[in-house]
Amino acid sequence: MKKGMIKATGPFERVVHWCVALSCLLLCITGMGMMYHSLNFIGTLVGGMGNLKMIHNFGGIFFGVSLLFTIGMWWKEAGIFSFPEDMEWIKAAGGYLWHVENVPEVGKYNPGQKMFFLAVALFGTIMVVTGLIMWFPLGYSAQLVRVMFVLHALGYVVIFAFFFVHLYLVTIGAPGSAPAMFTGWVTKAWVKKQHPKWLKEMEKDGTLVVYGDEKTSCKRRC
Repeated sequence: MKKGMIKATGPFERVVHWCVALSCLLLCITGMGMMYHSLNFIGTLVGGMGNLKMIHNFGGIFFGVSLLFTIGMWWKEAGIFSFPEDMEWIKAAGGYLWHVENVPEVGKYNPGQKMFFLAVALFGTIMVVTGLIMWFPLGYSAQLVRVMFVLHALGYVVIFAFFFVHLYLVTIGAPGSAPAMFTGWVTKAWVKKQHPKWLKEMEKDGTLVVYGDEKTSCKRRC
């Protein structure tokens, strides 16, 4: 770890993030394995379609629990837009789609990240609810269950699309973002460029944690 790195996330945040991400990826793979005939070989790899369905269903329960922690943990920071600064960032597309001389300053999460969070929270909840009804259809009309299949597929399309956009932004789109969810530490230059308002807020509130800073370490212990 290089001296001067800034702490962006804690261990629990990273665990919850990866639980949601990996279980979501598992659900997408197993779901496609059941939905598309050309991908039925995925079921063969795990001992048959019955096993694939079981992995998908129980993976959905794990995803649902992880999603609850995700919503509870990040709702206040990533689930609520701050106007007018977030609208200014949206108008400039954050500088991702065209060159912007001075990108509007944002806090810990920019509007793009907030939209991704809300999409996962909303459509993830829809997929969990529809999945449970599809798993236990007793007592529900056949018409309602058919609607659940449609909503479940819609949730998959939305989340799968956002997943690739998210993957692009944390790698090619905004280099230096990935370490926030691997080690929890990012460079000060990255924070100053991507989330300048958040950096100022931490400096003002005294919550900025810098690796190798003895004053910061002392403040945390005292």
